[in-house]
Amino acid sequence: QVQLVESGGGAVQPGGSLRLSCAASGFTFSTYTVSWYRQAPGKERELVATITTPGGRRNYADSVKGRFTISRDNANNTLYLQMNSLKPQDTAVYCCGAGSLSRYYWGQGTRVTVSS
Repeated sequence: QVQLVESGGGAVQPGGSLRLSCAASGFTFSTYTVSWYRQAPGKERELVATITTPGGRRNYADSVKGRFTISRDNANNTLYLQMNSLKPQDTAVYCCGAGSLSRYYWGQGTRVTVSS
């Protein structure tokens, strides 16, 4: 069974930090491009960050550049998103996704709330 399980979400004050994790199982994680997405109320799902196989190339949405860092640990089948300098507009449900040439897998998401 394929699973992507996010963790690390929660409530934080503006300017704070969180580290999200996505634990993968049931497929060959190291061969997939993996990404973080988020969806906030009233907005479309947004691609936040992507890291390719074997992890040498990263891309970020303009809204998070300089604040978020995506990384992966292929030995442990885990994707991370380090989020710093958080803003209220970062509030959303964050999901991880993994894609190959023929398949795409999604996690269930973890909620991040940034408020005073």
